[in-house]
Amino acid sequence: MIYLIGGPPKCGKTTLAKLFAKRLGIQWVASDTLQVIARAYTSKYVSKEKLNKLYPHNASKGKTNDETYLFNTPKQIAKNYIQQAKASYDAIDMLSICEITDGNDYIIEGYHVTPQLADRLIKKHGHTHFQALFLLKKDIKKFVQDVEKSSTPNDWILAKTKKKETFYKIAEMISYYGKFFDKETKKYGFRSINMDKNFNDQLEKAITFLKTTDVK
Repeated sequence: MIYLIGGPPKCGKTTLAKLFAKRLGIQWVASDTLQVIARAYTSKYVSKEKLNKLYPHNASKGKTNDETYLFNTPKQIAKNYIQQAKASYDAIDMLSICEITDGNDYIIEGYHVTPQLADRLIKKHGHTHFQALFLLKKDIKKFVQDVEKSSTPNDWILAKTKKKETFYKIAEMISYYGKFFDKETKKYGFRSINMDKNFNDQLEKAITFLKTTDVK
């Protein structure tokens, strides 16, 4: 079984993947890793202009979050994430094929894992090989409160954000992005879980769903 865990950044995907992998005794990978590999390979064969179109978020990022959100609106950044995710679809597809062929259970998590991709993989390889779940957040104020108390090592938000207003812009982006995932899960018939409140309880709910429920 390939377990697909998608959703915006900072919604608990990695935490869920690590916990679920430990309980099942299986491997997991972040789609960010697949993106790095795919982007490095693609960069050898396409122009910089084409590469920037494939990876618009990378192309528009500043050295800090404050700089990134100074020149890009939260909505535009979310749209860049949505567009950029598509550039890793084939890499996720190939990894899925390899693990299915070898008969391995595997977890793939990241914002690149979208309902559209999950639908494509199920139609191509069969619903018996996949479970998909999407995590999201919408509460901007709650997000800012939680992220400032984060104990995550090398948290990319805390490490690269100095201005209070930027925290709210990031939260706005994640909220807008969460609404996108909410809409897409309904469109393709998948399940999403809101992680704004009772985070640990929601993690257990997510694990129960992944272990017992078919995606279609």
